[in-house]
Amino acid sequence: MSANPADALTSPLTVDRVAHLRALTEGLEPAALQWLSGYAAGLAAQHVQARQSLPLHAVPNDAPAVERLSIVYGSQTGNAKREAEALAHAAQAKGLAFRLIRADAYPLRELADERLLAVVISTQGEGDPPDDALAFVEFLNGRKAPKLEQLQFAVLGLGDSSYAHFNAAARRIDARLAELGGTRWAPVAEADVDIATVATPWRERTMALIGERQKTAKPSAQVTALRAAPASAPAAYSRINPYSAELYVNQRITGRNSQQDVRHLEIALDASLDYQPGDALGVWACNTEALVASTLTLAGLQATQRVRLDGRELALGQWLGSERELTRLSRGFVQKHAERHGIEALQALLKPEHQHDLSRLLGTLQVPDFLRRYPGHWPAEELISSLRPMAPRLYSIASSRKSVGEEAHLTVAVLDYRDDDGPHHGLASGWLAARAQGDRLPVFIEPNERFRLPEDPSRDILMIGPGTGVAPFRGFLQERTETGAGGRNWLLFGARHAESQFLYQLEWQQALKSGRLHRLDLAFSRDQSERVYVQQRLQENAAEVYAWLQGGAHVYVCGATAMGKDVHQALLAIVQSQGGLSGDAAAEYLSALQQDGRYARDVY
Repeated sequence: MSANPADALTSPLTVDRVAHLRALTEGLEPAALQWLSGYAAGLAAQHVQARQSLPLHAVPNDAPAVERLSIVYGSQTGNAKREAEALAHAAQAKGLAFRLIRADAYPLRELADERLLAVVISTQGEGDPPDDALAFVEFLNGRKAPKLEQLQFAVLGLGDSSYAHFNAAARRIDARLAELGGTRWAPVAEADVDIATVATPWRERTMALIGERQKTAKPSAQVTALRAAPASAPAAYSRINPYSAELYVNQRITGRNSQQDVRHLEIALDASLDYQPGDALGVWACNTEALVASTLTLAGLQATQRVRLDGRELALGQWLGSERELTRLSRGFVQKHAERHGIEALQALLKPEHQHDLSRLLGTLQVPDFLRRYPGHWPAEELISSLRPMAPRLYSIASSRKSVGEEAHLTVAVLDYRDDDGPHHGLASGWLAARAQGDRLPVFIEPNERFRLPEDPSRDILMIGPGTGVAPFRGFLQERTETGAGGRNWLLFGARHAESQFLYQLEWQQALKSGRLHRLDLAFSRDQSERVYVQQRLQENAAEVYAWLQGGAHVYVCGATAMGKDVHQALLAIVQSQGGLSGDAAAEYLSALQQDGRYARDVY
């Protein structure tokens, strides 16, 4: 039985490229074909090496006689990456052999030879790992996962206890590594939003244990050392040292009759604050005076009272205004309030069987709402130590530096509604909406390495971004226009109403008319009796979507987690029906696109 060596149904090449390949190889002697095979293999190896090296700060193993610590991280918003880097810096300071690797660049074949492994992983959605760790987790849970009797490991999980599946991804990885025969050098560490309280002691313990082990370590098996990333100068401005940026423009871009208030912001940046399309801008905001005043009254406290904590002394009003979260309620605060005041209803809610009810409470009530529903006074210092530390909010940048210069544009949906518990305002969205031209905003750049335009500008891109999820794609199109990228651009946008919520409507229509945007498909869910969403538009154009994928297109999805799951299911159905694949084969197809950087999601 003969087989076609370039069957278009099984080949990753497009039909046109298969034809070119046949024309190239027709009539070649065996020796020439063998040379061509080796040449192609060499190109593939270079491609894999480049993919592994780009997102890393890797340290090659210069001392093979000493066991090396592999630090693998999966990060959705950058927190897990920062903690992994902190562990790497600690290892470097102690002179330990290590390598730092993003999970999607980890050479899975080397897991069997690992001796020391630290995994830093966040959890998103319903207990899912970040997109950059999907393949790593699938491999661990699959049949090909090796026995790991010689492995010692530790796992640090980063999560948010207000969600039902708190640190589920970390727990599963920890359990699976142990199931494969690995030995924990410490129990899985589960950090909440106050990351440092768990991550710092975990890092110190890890360094102490590895330091003791490496004093008597025997030579370990050789594994491939990844190329070291070039050292870069420290940024002048960062998360802990934000830039005070001037606000140029604060413009509402939804219609007057729309219940949704969406703002377009234009913010001046220092020349040193560079970014790429797909990156985010971090914003440090403050609680409103009304929210602070309500919290103080309900807790029975005064704004002027001085509180000293962790070596800092501030007035209580200052702590609550800019140092503590009041719009996000935490499990820890609920638990301490229940214990302090003996509230049986809360104590029952904290039991594992009521986790979903607790999650709903945490997701809907702000701190003043909670104190109204479950009254009780607090001592000032205990209140401050029990509340979550303030965290910055991240917004996808809606511009290209090449197009707008030393600016960053944002698309911000303002959270502002009233229910039985009173008015609710988003921390940063409400704060930003209230800023005027000329006001200063503390900001920093948060890189998003997983959400980048194709290196090859001739590649087509398919952008799926309903609502404010369209923000990064405005930057994508600006960048592709400025660089003269030859690939086609296809946007799928959705909202409730076309008349009042078609964000950047004029820009998209002009881009379509000029040929910079090659296709625009719209889904306005409430403008007809039957609701229509972007996933339906995908399925209506299944044949063309699949043709783009087969032609090498990159797919990007940005928006709410639920939408991201619906779009993923639509893509699975398209690949299965159009490619004639089984469900498992379709899932492998999309997984391969993710691993190759051709299917990227930024969901929240």
